[in-house]
Amino acid sequence: MSDDEAEAEYHSKDFEWETLRQEIETNPSYQYHLLEPCQQQQQQHENQLSKSEETKSEDSKAWQQFHRRHSSGRFFKERRYLLKEFPELVSCRESSKVLEVGCGNGSSVIPILRGNRTIIVYACDFSDKTLERTKNIVDTTQIVGVQRRFKSFLCDFAFTGFPKWLVCDSCRGSCSASEVTDVKQCGTVDMLGPHSSKERDCCIGGVDFVTLIFTLSAVPVQRMPKAAMQCFSVLRPGGLLLFRDYGLYDMTMLRFEPEKKVGFREYMRSDGTRSYFFCLDFVRNLFVDAGFIELELEYCCIQSINRRKGKIMRRVWVHGKFQKPI
Repeated sequence: MSDDEAEAEYHSKDFEWETLRQEIETNPSYQYHLLEPCQQQQQQHENQLSKSEETKSEDSKAWQQFHRRHSSGRFFKERRYLLKEFPELVSCRESSKVLEVGCGNGSSVIPILRGNRTIIVYACDFSDKTLERTKNIVDTTQIVGVQRRFKSFLCDFAFTGFPKWLVCDSCRGSCSASEVTDVKQCGTVDMLGPHSSKERDCCIGGVDFVTLIFTLSAVPVQRMPKAAMQCFSVLRPGGLLLFRDYGLYDMTMLRFEPEKKVGFREYMRSDGTRSYFFCLDFVRNLFVDAGFIELELEYCCIQSINRRKGKIMRRVWVHGKFQKPI
């Protein structure tokens, strides 16, 4: 299948989510996906999550190993559909700033940089090895001005939040010594915005867009509210959060065995990485409670065929746009 064919298929709506829901919820073999964990299981899971540093370490280790196994980058495809799904990234004002959260190997970063010649992308991940590989991939692309328009930094936003330099207003007072220290601790002192040192280069004054592309599903569900509020805090008034992630009853969810459930709609893969599957109401409440205004929210339902195995694959993603009030 060519890239153009893949894009066309990706942007179609091949089936109705409600039809899929009825099929899954009336199938006895899928009943365990519908059940909330018993109180004892839930308590054990919450006790585990209460050990913050331990959980952070385990999640980070699992994802670093995941990226190491797929270090060639062939596992990921460049997400060229992003600019069609989120045309605001192309039509925005000159030198707009984007924060790509959980950038992985740059599969979302590259099409954004390629599609807008003035946009500035700040990309974070909690793996320094992943960031290093992402920077190498970006540097080798033939993109105009990519060296000055791409800035990466180390951050695990769901646990530690974003660094203060990403939030403070460059036009309003200077940062304190402690804020400059925060920048150094995040490994970002040489990866800051386009302002000169005379313009308080410890901050960039917030961002115009936050992109959460298949990132939030890897965050423990109890930490998602904090993650949403962190995204709200770094946006300028009127800024947009662009969301895309796994939807309820996606093919990958139905493949999980009962013992892989660690919570309601939350699963742990055999390699230790976790995945949550979102319904619209959950996403809506998560971001509205954080202060956002809902602009768009829908299921994207795609059907493809594995010709080699003769199997029909039904994928479900949640697509959303949310705005910080002006």
